[in-house]
Amino acid sequence: MEREIVVDTNVFVAAARSNRGAAFKLVSMIGKGAFAIHVSVPLVLEYEQALMEHRADSGFAVQDIDDLLDYVCAVAKPHRVFFLWRPELSDPKDDMVLEVAVVGDCDTIVTYNQRDFAGAAAFDIRVSTPGEFLADIGAL
Repeated sequence: MEREIVVDTNVFVAAARSNRGAAFKLVSMIGKGAFAIHVSVPLVLEYEQALMEHRADSGFAVQDIDDLLDYVCAVAKPHRVFFLWRPELSDPKDDMVLEVAVVGDCDTIVTYNQRDFAGAAAFDIRVSTPGEFLADIGAL
């Protein structure tokens, strides 16, 4: 069974900064059938903003970021979020990630900030680091 995940922005930033870690491996596996990634327009815009802000650290050109995000959008499962409630995590940007996970019926949020997603358990959504998630699917 294919795993359904939402990837937090910090994982994309970590992948852009180093090609040696679990974040890079996870991002490299997007669209290869090991899992399905879910996104929303606001979440992709957050990915873009963060990657542009960290461009100097990554060595990525603007076109590299555009190409990566175009690919993610092409292979991801897109969602429109129409909730009248907010999960009210400590960071509204984390709410956006959780909302996509809920509407997409995802089983996992992949992030380096696990503590920030304590509310995900109420929706039966696991919160894993990239390394933990890759180990779970047998990719490490």
